[in-house]
Amino acid sequence: MRCMDVSLVLELRRELEGTRAEISHPGSETYHGDIKSWSDTCEKEAGAIVNVTSSEEVSITINFARKHHVEFVAKAAGHSTSNESATTGGIVISLHHMRKVLVDPASKTVAVQGGATWEDVNKATAEYGLAVVGATASQTGVAGATLGGGFGWLTGQYGLIIDNLVSARVVLADGSILDASEEENQDLFWALQGAGQAFGVVTELVFKAHTLSNKVFGGTLYYTADRLSKIVDFANWFHNQQDEKSGFFFGFRAPSPVEETMVMALLFYNGTMEKATSFFEPLLKLNSVLGKVDMMSYAQINRLANIEPKAEGRKWIGGTEVSFPLGKKLAHELWLEFNELMVLYPSMGNSVFAFELLPYAKITSVPIDATACANRDTSYNAGLLLCWRDANDDAVLGQKARALLRRVRRLQGRDESDEHVRSYANYAGHNYSPKYLFGSNLPRLQDLKKRYDPHNAFHKWHNLVPQIHDQRH
Repeated sequence: MRCMDVSLVLELRRELEGTRAEISHPGSETYHGDIKSWSDTCEKEAGAIVNVTSSEEVSITINFARKHHVEFVAKAAGHSTSNESATTGGIVISLHHMRKVLVDPASKTVAVQGGATWEDVNKATAEYGLAVVGATASQTGVAGATLGGGFGWLTGQYGLIIDNLVSARVVLADGSILDASEEENQDLFWALQGAGQAFGVVTELVFKAHTLSNKVFGGTLYYTADRLSKIVDFANWFHNQQDEKSGFFFGFRAPSPVEETMVMALLFYNGTMEKATSFFEPLLKLNSVLGKVDMMSYAQINRLANIEPKAEGRKWIGGTEVSFPLGKKLAHELWLEFNELMVLYPSMGNSVFAFELLPYAKITSVPIDATACANRDTSYNAGLLLCWRDANDDAVLGQKARALLRRVRRLQGRDESDEHVRSYANYAGHNYSPKYLFGSNLPRLQDLKKRYDPHNAFHKWHNLVPQIHDQRH
């Protein structure tokens, strides 16, 4: 692949003349701000950043990159930690300026540009007493969360984010711009619903919205480690209830460097205060040492999982599937391992390990082959986010993170030789082979890649093209 130089930057600028796209490159005043990412581990010295404002500008940039054999990547909100939105010497197509959200209250649909975050969407829909099934952290990008499948607080009632996707506009590797839905380009639409980042640059998404005119119940509570056994009891009870209006995340976090790792709980209930407090009564009686619960707006509850005060520093995201009921021994051993990490690296206070329990009846009611997303069984996500500052710790913390997730699987007695789905694609990073992410849907995805991306230009998220001797678990 060729690297961008001054002459190519000038030529690309001429190609985009007359558009509203802005280009920055090494030496530009805006360059360092433009390559900034949610995780410092994903900042690379790009040859050029094209801040696009339309699908047509994306198409022009892709055609230019292909013509000159320059690597290109797309960057929406840049919330991933797997470097799929970064390139050394190539072109970053940044959708940061494409953040418009248009709400149609009559049809209860919401059109969202590809660079928007869920915060943008939640603010726009709240004005009309509506909400879209979106991610549980409002800092995250709409496109990335959606195209990998998407779980959120409203999943129990309305399914995955992709189950609420009406249509998408995508720019393919050959520069063509297509609209995909159940009515047109159905095969592409199927692929976008779970493996979208591997097929093109999605510049607009249209979602179904749902009435949510009242406040919801929620909050974050912290407990001392001696309460873990009781919290596991509640989690197993929660699993058996499968109340579609509820959501419950719990796990481990050290609120400050001087404190022992606490047990964290995020509560959600789309109902009255009376109903919610009755549902969560066993937890509320445990007397948390930090945090609070209350009735709040949907936008507020989606901010609870954000990293505050600012999302700075180096990060690693990973995950695996976990089955319930959960053993107390497993939960305690994971707490010990996570706490040991926090003791060894006391600046990692924003790090968190969480079991993400969302009722799955709506998810499993959709057949596995109805969309590319293969996460439609009766298990849950276990997500791990590590945050640190020192680049010298990158390798060792990545190893420790992967080891912790392998431990989850081993302690659950998972057979590492089986072929079933092992992780949610948006949490998987590059730790799993695509066969463990897309399962029986992978052959169809690979066939569609030959049609829509025959040269595998979009390979940096999960590479769907068969790899020889792929040993990833």
